[in-house]
Amino acid sequence: MSGFDLIIFDCDGVLVDSEIIAAQVESKLLRDAGYTISAEEMGERFSGMTWKNILMAIEAEADIPLSASLLDKSEALLDQRLARDVRDIEGVKFALSRLTQPRCICSNSSSQRLDMMLTKTGLKPYFDPHVYSAKDLGADRVKPKPDIFLHAAEEMNVKPQNVIVIEDSVHGIEGARSAGMRVIGFTGGSHTYPSHSDKLTEAGAETVISRMVDLPPVIGALSEWAGIA
Repeated sequence: MSGFDLIIFDCDGVLVDSEIIAAQVESKLLRDAGYTISAEEMGERFSGMTWKNILMAIEAEADIPLSASLLDKSEALLDQRLARDVRDIEGVKFALSRLTQPRCICSNSSSQRLDMMLTKTGLKPYFDPHVYSAKDLGADRVKPKPDIFLHAAEEMNVKPQNVIVIEDSVHGIEGARSAGMRVIGFTGGSHTYPSHSDKLTEAGAETVISRMVDLPPVIGALSEWAGIA
């Protein structure tokens, strides 16, 4: 399969089914702190955002002071749950085995967490060493900023316009589009919700898939459109 010079994968909710676990942990912490929200609503409203930015958004919206200790508490609890429960997205290994283009990961998760999740799910060999964390660039350079995508393109020596990105969140798609890259939306994680596909399309995804097994033929079709061949 030819076409794109690079395929960039988000990790959480695209390669590993971790977004629902994060939503469960974080919604409980917020409820305990006095802000009522379900895991399902967490997934719909805040998927793709860092925990720090979620707390800042809720403080601004609800005028509820949230303890800074929630930052560290969430990280520790989430790492425990992920180490125990995280699984790879169904069909992702099949898709990766069929794709021949260079690939990498661009994520808002920390490098340590990415390494743990990829190792546990057996996905690390498919990407190592091309796994990039936006947090390594700086706390102010996470998605939806385009920095991590542009960093990956530079590291992989490709032009942004010849990159296709796989993302499950509006924030991720906005970052990829700002970087000048094309995007496929993905709604196959357990955190998906009824309007998920529509929101990804509105954010700039050219098409949206709900099954990873469909990714290779979709990339093949898109590579022949708009001058990529």
